[in-house]
Amino acid sequence: MPNCSVWPAAQVRRPKRHEEDRRTFSYRLAFGGWAGVAFTAEKLLEQMDEYEIEKTFLTGASFQDNDTVAKAFHKYPDKIVPFVWVNPLLDNVPEKLHHYVCDEGFMGIKMQPLFDSFVADDPVVYPVMDFAREHKIPVFIHCGHPPYSLPWSIALLAEQYPDVPVTMIHMGHGHGVYIDASIKMAKRYPNLYLEMSGMPMGCKIAEAYKTVGTDRIMFGIDSPFHHPSVEIQKVLTSGLTEKEQEDVFYNNAKKLLKL
Repeated sequence: MPNCSVWPAAQVRRPKRHEEDRRTFSYRLAFGGWAGVAFTAEKLLEQMDEYEIEKTFLTGASFQDNDTVAKAFHKYPDKIVPFVWVNPLLDNVPEKLHHYVCDEGFMGIKMQPLFDSFVADDPVVYPVMDFAREHKIPVFIHCGHPPYSLPWSIALLAEQYPDVPVTMIHMGHGHGVYIDASIKMAKRYPNLYLEMSGMPMGCKIAEAYKTVGTDRIMFGIDSPFHHPSVEIQKVLTSGLTEKEQEDVFYNNAKKLLKL
């Protein structure tokens, strides 16, 4: 199977005293073939087994790679939650989304403004959001790199579509200004959610949980660029209680995707 790009809802085993004390968490993972770094479906399944991942939110390595996701989904329907990567500049948006969501059973939409060169609140994105609204599915958008994928433009899009859940992937990534803005924008707009892969500050996970909403911050890995153990440690050392961590790791993604 070709390289593909992913995210998941997952189960992670904590160190346990007894088998009945095992804690189960859900998280979102991403992997893909880019910049000489790639992940295969076989490697994904190995990682899911090693870290007891229940389900993976999966996208392709580009907007042209959705068929790879469809093949993986049909092969592992109990493991993969497929997202369609759409490029609003180059795709026939209604046709593409209808095929993958209505015919193939995909459960969400991903956009990558940085790779595909559009600003998140540009009117070219409106047909994508109109479809998401009609079909009641979430939209995930890469967040944290200028000039295209910044939290302010994603927030303006969310403001225009208050009934569509929009997740800022990486919640600003590695830049403190963008991380802070992602939290501030999510506090302003109740349909904005945060995903924390690649965002280095564990304290900001706790801040988002306590100030944005207990159900609006989700765990992520962004494999193969980050290792699961690194992302897991950010949550475990964030200062959240075990019950609060369980929301980040598991409950919030499950609730958003209605799994």
